[in-house]
Amino acid sequence: MSLARSAAVVLSKELRIELRTRDLTHTVLFFVLMVAGLFSFAFAPTADESRRILPGLVWLAFFFAGTLMLQLCFVREQVNDTLAALRMAPIDPFAILLGKILANFVFLAVTEIVFMPVFSIFYNVGIGGVVGRLFLVLFLGTFGLAVVGTVFSAMASQARMRELLLPLLLLPILAPVLIAGVEATAELLGPEHMVGREWLSMLGGFDVIFLTATWLLSGFLVEE
Repeated sequence: MSLARSAAVVLSKELRIELRTRDLTHTVLFFVLMVAGLFSFAFAPTADESRRILPGLVWLAFFFAGTLMLQLCFVREQVNDTLAALRMAPIDPFAILLGKILANFVFLAVTEIVFMPVFSIFYNVGIGGVVGRLFLVLFLGTFGLAVVGTVFSAMASQARMRELLLPLLLLPILAPVLIAGVEATAELLGPEHMVGREWLSMLGGFDVIFLTATWLLSGFLVEE
């Protein structure tokens, strides 16, 4: 079976499980809505203040929402030992990780598509003129989060206190993504509505480097 087909099978499995249980969807949607609402009512920022704080708030909200989502990525494979069955299947180990990366990316992307308008309304910051470039930034940053988060979820799935361990592992590694994402979003919401190529290059380079590393180390990452 080809890599693309194998990854598509894993992706389909992940999507079917989520559509049936909605464990991730309900948890993450409630968390992001709570963050957006609480900060909006607690600080009641002006329009200028909103443009300064919204980029950081958005990326931190999506980062912590992502950690909630990623914690279950490999943990629920332990219930019926389905990860062992996946290892025994005649497929490339990278296909398992790629399917899960794509599934996590889809879940996070749906969350962002739903809640970016919510953030825009709560903080009275218009995104209509930059929506295409904004979602390009979110796409690159979210893919990096999905790649690194899936890898570390696989590594931490057997560890004790994995709920605490995963965010601690992810935050230092994802610091370049968060910094570039915040800066690029701030530039888009600023008066010129332009984003520097250096931030897009940083996000794209991060994605390529860590996806390549995942491919090279996939055989070790899916082992017990």
